Amino acid sequence: MESFNINRREFVKGSAASLAMTAFGLRGLELINPAKPYRVALIGTGWYGKSDLFRLIQVAPVEVVALCDVDKNQLSEADKMVRERIPGANPKLYGDYRKLLSDHQLDLVLIGTPDHWHALNMIDAVKAGAHVYVQKPISVDVIEGEAMVAAARKYNKVVQVGTQRKSTPHLIDVKKKVVEAGLLGKVSHVEMCCYFPMRNGSNPPLEKVPDYLDYQMWTGPAPLRPYDGSPHIRWWRAFMEYGNGITGDMCVHMLDTVRWMLGLGWPTRISSQGGIYVQKAAKSNISDTQIATFEYPELNCVWTHRTWGTPNNPDYGWSFTLYGEKGTLWGSTMRADFIPVDPKGEKMHFDVLYEKEKYPEDNTEPRIELNAAPATRLHMLNFLDAIENHKRPVADIEDGHISTASCIISNLSMKLGRPLTYDPKKRIILGDMGATKLLQRSYRAPWVHPDPLKV
Repeated sequence: MESFNINRREFVKGSAASLAMTAFGLRGLELINPAKPYRVALIGTGWYGKSDLFRLIQVAPVEVVALCDVDKNQLSEADKMVRERIPGANPKLYGDYRKLLSDHQLDLVLIGTPDHWHALNMIDAVKAGAHVYVQKPISVDVIEGEAMVAAARKYNKVVQVGTQRKSTPHLIDVKKKVVEAGLLGKVSHVEMCCYFPMRNGSNPPLEKVPDYLDYQMWTGPAPLRPYDGSPHIRWWRAFMEYGNGITGDMCVHMLDTVRWMLGLGWPTRISSQGGIYVQKAAKSNISDTQIATFEYPELNCVWTHRTWGTPNNPDYGWSFTLYGEKGTLWGSTMRADFIPVDPKGEKMHFDVLYEKEKYPEDNTEPRIELNAAPATRLHMLNFLDAIENHKRPVADIEDGHISTASCIISNLSMKLGRPLTYDPKKRIILGDMGATKLLQRSYRAPWVHPDPLKV
């Protein structure tokens, strides 16, 4: 482990240190070499769970204490990869996260499970004494999110949400050089979109559950669907039983980014229309077409997704656009462009940062998002800085809850056919008891839905 600490100290001397300094200030660099390695566990060892763990070990010394997954094959693969990345690593392997948490005293828990597990995983982890990094969207219903915020506060733990656009280097620059510099003027309209063909169009037959997968545990509190293939290998995103559709998956990133850029809290009203308009042959029950409007005083933030056809702008197929009286800002994970209203004004272009040479291991990691890796590294640094300095991280659980819940409420609006206003203090939809009842969905026995008042 000492050799790993030396490598991390070398990181401080490199140009990545200046990037971290720019994003979060010099104090964040102190986290690279703490007194002892962070004791870490990963719950959910699929694609993004492993990606988050590997970004963490690139910026801080860690001891990977344990790994947990209900798929024995996936768990074994993660174990092998961790041992290859960290000489001397010897993580304990688990199929039940509750046993993992009871067996170990952990500093950090990373949660990479499907959306329907996030709430119970996070709440149980903070109860066990760990700080948590949880993927977005944080929950599948609104009251789950309220309980997650309540648990983080009650147990005084830092919970960082994987909305790493807030740590994306070129978007940090955009926020400072365009938005905070006042180049947009008053912003009174925002558009957000995703035109990626993300909706699974298959109709697989029913199968026998393989012996390497604990399907009952994978399903957990969600409804139990007939088994028709490995749900955890991206198939689960095709179903509202486990998540919040493309709005919950992709809009949550862009809405969270816009809220961060403009300093927005809860929307005053949310409305949405959409459904399955084109791709009707598939089993998938998530919408292929949807528009959602998140209203703020003198500002509308409008989300649109289509999983068919072509994007309106190929350079910004998943993006946000801020329309100001003085100019327009286009932004995505890959680039950003500012276009002033004044023809004599200066256009500004920003490109994504890659660090392929700095982190050569990225180039051989299966399915890595190379454009997102620098952002996730900075997100991890911010997470650790918040822990060490007893403060809220840039993507605190409360902000993650607002962005997630807003997307969930937009889906409820689409389902009910009427606009909705959420009161986070009373935890109700104002003037709408029918919609209020849908803020918490039923859990499958024996799992018990978390209560914000009793976590």
